[in-house]
This record gives sequence, C-alpha cells and structure tokens, in this order.
Amino acid sequence: MRYIKLFTIITTIIILFSGFWSGDSKEEQRQDRIKMAQKTLNDLYKYDSKAKNIIKKSYGYAVFSNVGVNLVLLSAEGGTGIAHNNQTGKNIYMNMASGGVGFGLGIKDFRAVFLFENKKVFDNFVEYGWEANAQADAAAKAGKKGGAFGAAITVAPGIRLYKMTKNGLALQATIQGTKYWKDTDLN
Repeated sequence: MRYIKLFTIITTIIILFSGFWSGDSKEEQRQDRIKMAQKTLNDLYKYDSKAKNIIKKSYGYAVFSNVGVNLVLLSAEGGTGIAHNNQTGKNIYMNMASGGVGFGLGIKDFRAVFLFENKKVFDNFVEYGWEANAQADAAAKAGKKGGAFGAAITVAPGIRLYKMTKNGLALQATIQGTKYWKDTDLN
C-alpha cells in the first residue's frame, strides 16, 4: 500500500513537469514541441557528427522530452514529443509514459531520439508505440557541467535510439514498460 501511494506521487510529479497540461493553446504546444525537437537534434549533432546524415537518410524520427523519477524500488517517466516522417514532412504529436520496478534513486530530465529505418517500423511506432525494456544508467548533470552515459543503440529491428540527459542526478537499474501514443488533442 505504501508503494502504491509512493508510485502515485511519483507519477503526479512526472505529469506536472512533463508538459502534458501546460495551459498553452494547441498551436503553442505544437510549436513548443517543434522547437524542443530542433534543439534536441542540434544538441545531438554536436554530440555525434554522423547523426545528421543518418537522420536525413532515415524514413523518419521521433524526439521526446522526458522527466524521470526513481525512488528506491519504483520508477516513472513522462514526456511529450513529435514523430516526423521524412518522406512526407508531416509531424505527429505524441506523448509517452513509463513505469517500472528495480533499484533507483534520483530525478533526471532527458531527451530521446528514435530513428526509423523504414515505413513499417515508423508506422508501427506511431500507431502502437509500445516498448518494454530494461535499463541501467548513471547520470549527473547540471546545465553544461557533468555528464551522462548514452549512445545510439538498436532497440528493435529497424529502430535506433539516442538518449541524452539534460539535467539531473540518477542511478538506476530498472525494468520498465513504456507506452508512446498519439496526442489526440494536437493531431
């Protein structure tokens, strides 16, 4: 019972800080997500000079801004983002949420960039968007100081993922379920 209350508190914190209910107009929310995605991509290009060319050649990509909280045995993440189809130029506005169990302590603000090799994996992500994973990482970053471990990894056939920590302090080893879905209010 105590863990359920703790998980509820963590989830509430995630929702409040992740931008789900910002009070901005729909157009302002769309523009904020586009700006976040562009800034994240520019940061990624500085981190990995080959990424820009890889993204251009991909069928599409998705960029998410996420906040994660780990408190002893429970973890939760929440965020917003866009999926961009390089073939049509269309943006699809999306949300994400995650919950898990395992050892962890801390809070972090991070970005995720997914690269999709072809139409099938892009459409599957946009329409079904489910990912279950295990993760272990350490991050200590404030502004431009500190560092976080992360590199592009293949998360499924035809999908690569970059994760970049913006700010936070976290040590975790968790098993998580993550759901990505279309934002019905913005699409």
